[in-house]
Parts: sequence; structure tokens; C-alpha cells
Amino acid sequence: MTFTSKDMAILKRHLALCPGTSLHDRLQHVRIGIWQMELLAQTYQPLLANDLAINDSEAGVEGRMDCVDNASNTTTYLHILRDIGELAGWTVSSPKARNFFDITAVHWTAVIIDTESGLPWSVDSWYRPNGHLPMVMPLPSWSDDKKGWEPPFERLNATPRSIDELCDTPPLGHLGPAAFSLR
Repeated sequence: MTFTSKDMAILKRHLALCPGTSLHDRLQHVRIGIWQMELLAQTYQPLLANDLAINDSEAGVEGRMDCVDNASNTTTYLHILRDIGELAGWTVSSPKARNFFDITAVHWTAVIIDTESGLPWSVDSWYRPNGHLPMVMPLPSWSDDKKGWEPPFERLNATPRSIDELCDTPPLGHLGPAAFSLR
């Protein structure tokens, strides 16, 4: 599959909505990038729309992907984001597995490393359907079977109605509700 320059322009337009440099905003930038890359890929490979969350109700469905597929695709998308200059402050690492020797619990994730702290982060797209925001959390927490939708990670993994609600820093020239606050 080959993405066009028009595809990359659309992707960059979405990513520009989250320009902040805080750790929270940089993680949201990554989540937006993966979400948008999955949607773009789905336009070229419509079967990807059949990939629902977690695989429990997808037995025999064409287009179903397991966690290995998701970790591989997410890693590829992270490399594309890096190549187009949209992965500032991160390096892409190899996918990692947890519970490797338990066939019923083994799970894979894509990994990025924060260049500031050196901390590896999990970028796990398997828990949500293709074309949705992935879960992020520090890799050691992910390795300990923590859940991205539970405290203390639920704010990082929110599913808002718009990109504007994900990031703490609005784009330049964008007046959100905070601009009218009396604080």
C-alpha cells in the first residue's frame, strides 16, 4: 500500500491540531497519528474495517487482525510518522511481548521511546477497532498487565468527540473554551 502526498497532507492537518510539547500532548499527537494512519490504510484496504476490538467476536471474519498484526502495523505507521517529521521527541523501537510463555495471555504492542526521559511507551491499537485511537502507557505498566482505560491511564486514553478535546495546547490561532476563562 502506498500513501499519496494528499494523504500525508490530510494526516499533517489533523496532527497540527495537537501542537503542544508536554508529554501528554506528545502522546496525544502519536495517538492521533496512528488513528489517522489506520483510517487512511482502510481506504486502500477496506477489509481493515472488519477488525474490531480484541478479537472476541470476530472468529472467521475476513480482515480480523490479532495483536501481532496490530503491533506490526502500528510500528509501520510510527515509522511513517517519523519519516514525515511528525514524531518529535520519540524514537521507534521494536514491538514487545508480555506473558510470552503463556499461549492464552501472550500479547504484543508497538513501542516508542521518549528521547527526553528514555522511558519506553506502549502504543497498543489492539484494544480498539481499526481506525480508533490506540491505548498508550509506560511499557513497564503495560508489561505488568495494566489497562489503559483504568486509573491512572484513563485520561491519556480518552475517546473524546473531537481532536480538540485530546490536547492541552490548542493550535496557534485557535480559541477554545480556555481562551474565555476568567482564571
